[in-house]
Amino acid sequence: MRPTGDTPVPADTADAADLGRLLRGGPFHLALRAALAARGLPLHRVQHRLAARGIKLGVTSLSYWQQGARRPRHRESLRAVSALEEILELPPGSLLRLLADPDPGPGRPAARPYRALVSVGAAVEGLLAAMELPADGGLHSVGHHERVRIGPDGELCTRESQQIVRAHRDGVDRYLAVHHGDPGCDAARVEVTAYENCRTGRVRCHPEAGVVVAELLFDARLRRGDTYVFGYGIEDGTGARSTEYVRGFSYAGGQYMLQVRFDEAALPVRCHRFARTSPAAPRTSLTDLTPSGRHRAVHLVEQAVRPGILGIAWDWG
Repeated sequence: MRPTGDTPVPADTADAADLGRLLRGGPFHLALRAALAARGLPLHRVQHRLAARGIKLGVTSLSYWQQGARRPRHRESLRAVSALEEILELPPGSLLRLLADPDPGPGRPAARPYRALVSVGAAVEGLLAAMELPADGGLHSVGHHERVRIGPDGELCTRESQQIVRAHRDGVDRYLAVHHGDPGCDAARVEVTAYENCRTGRVRCHPEAGVVVAELLFDARLRRGDTYVFGYGIEDGTGARSTEYVRGFSYAGGQYMLQVRFDEAALPVRCHRFARTSPAAPRTSLTDLTPSGRHRAVHLVEQAVRPGILGIAWDWG
């Protein structure tokens, strides 16, 4: 796991050869990250040293720079980069030179913000900011199979995800799983479990909104264009009777399969799939779904998702 936020790295663990290579060839964000690791400086100390030089820059901006989510472009930002070279004991102009080169590789796909996908988007973005993580995690979905289990009281018990993702920038080593429980959800009791090719990192919750954001840390750091397969599960069971399950998509493309399985003690009278362009928009593309008698499950398959919302809803009668 690479260091993030204010976690220092002992200088004697830094790879000087790797730092030298990155300073020569870039990209900028990986060179900055390697320099921070080599000096063992947490971001809040870097921020204080910049402030001592009269440069005002937030820890979140520094975090975005080293993750490649943003690039310094404005005059004050470039002044901060020049000061970083001094603070990190780098050759003058070594970081600035990397910014003079165009950002290599294909651009990231067009994305929609969380506020356009979930009603609690502001709470999600607040948690990401507190974790010093960008809203764009650097990944888009190639394939996603999701299985949801509804309990005997109609509550959402568990959901399991198997995903294939592709990185659209270098250095990506984690996925951000977002869970929004039903009304009454006790977010502090929601459990996140890593199943395959990942491990659980930081987990943060917003109790009022019933939102949980969890880091799933990969076993490898991806380069732009790399694909990765991983699986995880979320146990809830704390909310009120559920009436729908939805998934928001920031990017177009990729296959999505959703299966909802009901307990034999709580069977709905009807189910249907639907789509929405936003949380407040009307449901469209309504299609009736019939639960199988033996497995008590319904599903949907979308071969190429569009940015927006897909889901399955049901009536208890």
